[in-house]
Amino acid sequence: MTNQAGNTLRPTRILVVDDHPVVRKGIKSCLAHQDHLEIVGEAGDGREAVRLARALQPDLILMDIDMPQMSGLAVTELLRRELPKIKVLILSIHSHNDYVLRILQSGARGYVLKNAPLEELVRAIETVQSGGTFFNADVAQVALNQLVQGSAPTEGAPRLTAREREVLVQIAEGLSNKEIAALFGVGTRTIETHRERIMRKLNIHNAAGLTKFAISRGLVSVGVGLPG
Repeated sequence: MTNQAGNTLRPTRILVVDDHPVVRKGIKSCLAHQDHLEIVGEAGDGREAVRLARALQPDLILMDIDMPQMSGLAVTELLRRELPKIKVLILSIHSHNDYVLRILQSGARGYVLKNAPLEELVRAIETVQSGGTFFNADVAQVALNQLVQGSAPTEGAPRLTAREREVLVQIAEGLSNKEIAALFGVGTRTIETHRERIMRKLNIHNAAGLTKFAISRGLVSVGVGLPG
């Protein structure tokens, strides 16, 4: 593949992240004939997505939202800070009205519905890879409606640091201090300190309470309440 000047262009390297093997296979099949796109790996859960993102350093990740281990939004937020050059395009089955602003805030560069035609998916990938953003028209309308209706964080809500929020998400996802420490590459004691500060700021004293708080703020999904 070459550009107009005759220079050889490297294909966009893509990591596909979805907990359904059939979906991953379908995406790979759809993109197989796009010479400018290359699938370099696939992951079936959030933690595997982080591991492969670190190892493969793809240009772009096609990211599902609701997955085991870590949600797609949690992965996106982590990568935004650790590997900001990797672009994330959310690919899901519903517009998730209650989560659109969270998707934007997570650092994702676009959002495409899984039932979108191939041409739209390819256009979204090309747009995001070139530095732009791409949002399905229905999703964009939801975001606009939420902004008009005022979906800003509650005034006077406790302010957590970026890392505290990341730790809170992982606690809500059910990870232990040791697992969170391994995920972030820090000591267990560091995570314990973050947990203590979060509980003190929120005046919440157990994991169940932290999970309820995270769900109420849209930081994590509610079990089966947020389908793939």
